[in-house]
Amino acid sequence: MGGAILTGLLTEILIPNGVSDYLIEEEEGLNDHNVVVKCAEIQSAISEGATSFLFTEYQYVGIFMVAFAVLIFLFLGSVEGFSTKAQPCTYSKDKYCKPALANAGFSTISFLLGATTSLVSGFLGMKIATFANARTTLEARKGVGKAFITAFRSGAVMGFLLAANGLLVLYIAINLFKLYYGDDWEGLFESITGYGLGGSSMALFGRVGGGIYTKAADVGADLVGKVERNIPEDDPRNPAVIADNVGDTVGDIAGMGSDLFGSYAESSCAALVVASISSFGVNHEFTVMCYPLLVSSMGIIAALKKQLIVSTALMTVGIAIISWIALPSTFTIFSFGDQKQVKNWELFFCVAIGLWAGLVIGFVTEYYASNAYSPVQDVADSCRTGAATNVIFGLALGYKSVIIPIFAIAVSIFVSFSLAAMYGIAVAALGMLSTIATGLAIDAYGPISDNAGGIAEMAGMSHRIRERTDAAGNTTAAIGKGFAIGSAALVSLALFGAFVSRAAISTVMFVLTPKVFIGLIVGAMLPYWFSAMTMKSVGSAALKMVEEV
Repeated sequence: MGGAILTGLLTEILIPNGVSDYLIEEEEGLNDHNVVVKCAEIQSAISEGATSFLFTEYQYVGIFMVAFAVLIFLFLGSVEGFSTKAQPCTYSKDKYCKPALANAGFSTISFLLGATTSLVSGFLGMKIATFANARTTLEARKGVGKAFITAFRSGAVMGFLLAANGLLVLYIAINLFKLYYGDDWEGLFESITGYGLGGSSMALFGRVGGGIYTKAADVGADLVGKVERNIPEDDPRNPAVIADNVGDTVGDIAGMGSDLFGSYAESSCAALVVASISSFGVNHEFTVMCYPLLVSSMGIIAALKKQLIVSTALMTVGIAIISWIALPSTFTIFSFGDQKQVKNWELFFCVAIGLWAGLVIGFVTEYYASNAYSPVQDVADSCRTGAATNVIFGLALGYKSVIIPIFAIAVSIFVSFSLAAMYGIAVAALGMLSTIATGLAIDAYGPISDNAGGIAEMAGMSHRIRERTDAAGNTTAAIGKGFAIGSAALVSLALFGAFVSRAAISTVMFVLTPKVFIGLIVGAMLPYWFSAMTMKSVGSAALKMVEEV
């Protein structure tokens, strides 16, 4: 009777070409135990492959980690000839700070902590994704909504886990290091920077190593399947399909998780280093010093609400509250030899502009990458006349997609630097990454749904199940990539600024002034803008000529 009721509630969806399709219909195969067993077997194979890849990768990464940790210790320890004597503080010559050898040791420890946290976060993200793949497939038997909820919640678990892991380990490390450093906050937060370095070093391996495997498996599976044997994608007769699904997991889940964690850790460390030589660093105001960590923790709370826009709006209110509560009404920030006076509402605007710039970058990236909008549809339309016009249109689209994000980053840099110098840029980067939990959830549920579709096909389930998983997992990975790249630009500038501020270097000051740096990145973008316009014109003219002939 239930099946009859559901059949009566059948919903017809009309797609643009006028063909009727059914995405929400009666529940299919819920009592077919063989399908469940088959899905579990496929999920087990994907999980085994992903685990094997990551363990192999981590063996090489472990060698690099140890070797690089030794180099960090040797280089930092040799600054004062491995001296164990206390040294005069950089900004308070009448006070003595911990020896360089101690800073070398603690920097090495924080590097290993950051690297380990990054690896653990990537591995746990992979495990969550592989557990979710088959569950999403089975939930798709009940409709698109069930499949979407399962995939998105799985991605959210990964996002919250990564954000909370990074924040917790960093906070614990600061408090443990403080037991030794005491009032020497220059040395304390300088040694903490190793945490960001460790995270970004592992991100390089995770993103590049996982990305190479992903694309190699994807291309290889398609070549041997579609081209050589003329069989459909994810066909169970093609053993490379498992490798393709493993690649989606280790590249788009574990790799992206490590990438965003690296930016997240670096932006936090950059803000802490700049703040350590500000008025609240000199006066040892711990709550104010932890403002960057409070921004990140507020992001976790705000992201508990659904979707990116709601999270961003809630986060804006949350930033205003913690800026009013945690910060003094006026304080000073060290800015290239001068003390710049900053108000708490100005720092709020720095974080807020980074937050909203991230939202803009995410949506613009989705617009240029999703098949729901005209740019991708234009590229698809160009395929009618062959590969040449398709390549021209595709390159033009890629070049054009950078224009708005560059201007969003430029505006963020100018406003945040004008209000709070390099500290403003560092917290703007934190603002952009503060909704990392939601961003990762949006990024992860795409690959999860994609793999769910592959499992459905390999398990011999109805083609309608594949349609439902495809509908649930529309192109969203681009949003995560937009956040990673956009925040990396701000983080790199903030890190460079932290180094210049901490080392009291004045010779490169002119490069770091906002107008000069904005001119550099906008100037670097202009050739791509020009190339996009000319290539699209060539493609359009060529398309018309082909049609005419």
